[in-house]
Amino acid sequence: MRRILTALSLASLSLLGSSLHAQEQVLNLYSARHYPTDEALYADFTKATGIKINRVDSDDAGIVTRLKAEGSASPADVILLVDAARLWKGEVDGLFLPIRSKVLETAVPKQLHAKPTDDGGIAWFGLSTRARVVVYDKLKVKKQDVDTYEKLADPINKGRFCVRSGSHPYNLSLFGAMTEHLGPVQTEAWLKGLVNNMARAPQGGDTDQIKAVASGECGVALTNTYYLARLMRSSNPAEKAVAERVGVVFPNQQSWGTHVNVAGGAVARHSKNATNAVKFLEYLVSPAAQNHFANGNNEWPVVQGLKLDNPVLNAMTAGNFKSELVPISAVGMNQIKVQQMLDRVGFK
Repeated sequence: MRRILTALSLASLSLLGSSLHAQEQVLNLYSARHYPTDEALYADFTKATGIKINRVDSDDAGIVTRLKAEGSASPADVILLVDAARLWKGEVDGLFLPIRSKVLETAVPKQLHAKPTDDGGIAWFGLSTRARVVVYDKLKVKKQDVDTYEKLADPINKGRFCVRSGSHPYNLSLFGAMTEHLGPVQTEAWLKGLVNNMARAPQGGDTDQIKAVASGECGVALTNTYYLARLMRSSNPAEKAVAERVGVVFPNQQSWGTHVNVAGGAVARHSKNATNAVKFLEYLVSPAAQNHFANGNNEWPVVQGLKLDNPVLNAMTAGNFKSELVPISAVGMNQIKVQQMLDRVGFK
């Protein structure tokens, strides 16, 4: 009898464990956001909802490749990418599940999310933005010589220009937008002008470009705003000195505006926890999460009307700047064309 009771007890415990496991709320996140400050976002969501987040980190290309390889067996629920063209490509490749969410549709401006499908579903939503700006050596370069993207290719900037790889998503998206503004022939000539003006071969990341300008190796460079903001907010005297040495320009304020890229999120096509996934995306457009994007990683929130508590972002733009309105789909569709141009002009 004792053996029977023991067996029954073990079976009951096993069933109880299985039941508890089945009730556990989880969310599998594939994220290209490799920012340490985002940890607070995930912890706050779990605390508020009880939903545990399992995270896989990679870059945009790595995540897309993994999703394609996993197919319908993918455990991914939410995808976070940091480039507009990659979001568009993920949509085109059918990697995302179009969703209906009044919260997201109300919070995110139309130009910062995918176009609705025939049944009204939306494949991805922008969550934060970052501008691609020009930094320049305040001691050697005149601001008026670098106040548009076009002027970076002008002979006046010969031997001054520094940039990361032309094939990096941040540059591909800028170049894709320039193709819309200038047309392919003029854009290729502009890219050739950038190559001719380089102070060195493309290398490093955006922070490296800023430091190269501050050191005098370069006169002018491209960077996303949050890299500069990090240096401006740093408690490290050397990093603060770098930020103080360089000037910043939001290009093309008198024409089409500064190029702005989008970081965003989507529900994975084969999500097993789609309800939790939608909850998470809705949480990311809440005032608390949007302020975290601004204060934690120096990005601009997509939700309009929020007052930023980040003095560096406010100081950079005097509170406002004109951004371009090129459709994200157009930027995405230009990517292959742009890469071919880069190859032809020798832009590494």
